[in-house]
Amino acid sequence: MQTVNLGIVAHVDAGKTSLTERLLHATGAIDRLGSVDAGTTQTDTGEIERRRGITIRSAVAAFGLGDRQVNLLDTPGHSDFVAEVERALGVLDAAILVLSAVEGVQPHSRRIMRILRSLRLPTLIFVNKIDRAGARPEELVGDVRRLLTPAVAPLGTVHAPGTPEAAFRRDDPRYDHRSVHRLAETLAEHDDELLTDLVDDLPPDPDRIDEVLRAQVAAGQVHPLLFGSALSGAGVPELLDAIAALLPASPPAESEPRARVFAIERDPAGERVAYLRSYGGQLRARQRVVAYRREPDGRTTTTRARITRLDVIGTATHHAQTGRDDPPAALTAGHIARVAGLTGVRLGDQLGSPAGLDGRSHFPAPTLEAVVRPRDPARTLALHAALLDIADTDPFIRTRVAPDGGTSVLLYGEVQREVLAATLTETYGIEAEFGPGRLMHVERPTGTGTAVEIIGHGFLGTVGFRVEPDSGVQYRLEVELGSLPLSFHKAIEEATRAALDQGRHGWPVTDIRVTLTHSGYWSPITTAGHFRDLAPYVLMRALAEAGTRVFEPCRRFEAEVPADRLGAVAAYLGRLGARIDGTDEIAAGWRIGGVLPARLEPEAQRRLPDLSSGEGLWSSTPGGDSPVSGDPPCRPRTDGNPFDRVEYLRFLAQPRNRS
Repeated sequence: MQTVNLGIVAHVDAGKTSLTERLLHATGAIDRLGSVDAGTTQTDTGEIERRRGITIRSAVAAFGLGDRQVNLLDTPGHSDFVAEVERALGVLDAAILVLSAVEGVQPHSRRIMRILRSLRLPTLIFVNKIDRAGARPEELVGDVRRLLTPAVAPLGTVHAPGTPEAAFRRDDPRYDHRSVHRLAETLAEHDDELLTDLVDDLPPDPDRIDEVLRAQVAAGQVHPLLFGSALSGAGVPELLDAIAALLPASPPAESEPRARVFAIERDPAGERVAYLRSYGGQLRARQRVVAYRREPDGRTTTTRARITRLDVIGTATHHAQTGRDDPPAALTAGHIARVAGLTGVRLGDQLGSPAGLDGRSHFPAPTLEAVVRPRDPARTLALHAALLDIADTDPFIRTRVAPDGGTSVLLYGEVQREVLAATLTETYGIEAEFGPGRLMHVERPTGTGTAVEIIGHGFLGTVGFRVEPDSGVQYRLEVELGSLPLSFHKAIEEATRAALDQGRHGWPVTDIRVTLTHSGYWSPITTAGHFRDLAPYVLMRALAEAGTRVFEPCRRFEAEVPADRLGAVAAYLGRLGARIDGTDEIAAGWRIGGVLPARLEPEAQRRLPDLSSGEGLWSSTPGGDSPVSGDPPCRPRTDGNPFDRVEYLRFLAQPRNRS
């Protein structure tokens, strides 16, 4: 039996969850259609998801399709929850990008499509809501080619769009010669034989077209486009046919055991459950496993755990296709399972093998930091513990203790903040208040700096560092490994990495290499705790000598404006501080592209309607960072000043004149 791990991705409100529900119903996986508005869908199981009508966590449901089991991953559409999409992309065999026939190509759709294309992931495009007033299928095909990908292949036509009778008819290449010729022109971009036939004016062979289409879809070179309505069911049979005929199945099993953790949640009983996709080997209940993790600095670390429970997704499909009542006893290649017992295992870890771990992120980390406080001060520790528990299922929500005792978290936006507040209330019973969001900056070293503290000069250990620019965060040894006990080396490295979360101006330090140049200790007096106190102090001295520069987050924007407002809008953006990369003429006027600091985007969005006579459209995506000019903003440190703390320790260690 073949398996296909298929993700449904889209901009919010394009109809992903409704389409998931329709596919499950059409294939017999469920006997009653659920409703997003009524909160009765199969994949939005959380109370907050049902109440708000949005997907927050990726969910998996399975259905049978011929000789295949399709594991369908419904992912969030709101940009505040891109971390969930990030993890799902890593385990997919193929994807369906859902667009709305009314709203068309939206900013988040463009961002997702860029990533799908970079991954060469086989992708179908499904235009939903053709039965809604305002549906514009023909115009939308042009928008897809212009804004998403020129390698799009419409597979049929829409009849009576914008009406309850809207329907989609798949072209038959054996009779519709005009459509097969258009398809051949698209496929010829990557097929020299087809291109030669077109140049020689030879009629395309439908069987040959089908063969090339399947091959190019599997290679991520072309993207079939279909239309329909998840609510009425129009176009869904054609979509299912395309899933069965055009999308490739999971690749053959790898020779070595390997499974990736792509989601972690708490079940109704509060037990921690991980979702795994297997690429090879077998995993069973009560099996001991090794999980490999790629750290941000490129190191690979391991965690050992024991599986206590394992449930393979699609048991009902397994029963229907095998005629057996017993569920699969093991997780095998291509399948997905819910697994309990993996204490210490985090999202993105791989069980059995480190192969394929690269630690890269397709989406940027959140750039808003907000301080959270409980309304009842007595629940401060409980709040911090709850946020740590939530961060266990979403590594982008980083937490730290704020200087005033509150807890700061990193967020993508307002919707995520509202959902987090509701989760704290409903799951943990903690009423919390969020302070205003603050844009996160980073620091980078501008030169090389060194610092050394020698044992006996008020310290019970020796530490010396050299810091210099590099990529990411690198830690190196220039001393012999045997110069210190391993526990002392570990204490120095851990304290150093923790200290880099707060540079000279309080912001995380990145693109740096820290080299341990000196080390020493007194046995048996020196402890690991002495090095944990000393390492941050020496590091900050080295950073002070090297110097750091603060960088602020930026947004890459596109502004669509009428032709007669191009000059006014471009001039304003330039005065505001944007870097304009170029302008393109479009049907509705001009599109201006560029980059500006994230702190200036709200002002640009506020002024655009006035400058464009109410016709301007603004969209943006993360755009890296840029150096701050003038005095950089400072972020309050959470642990006090390491200079002050260690200088106090030095003072205590000095001999006193007792006369």
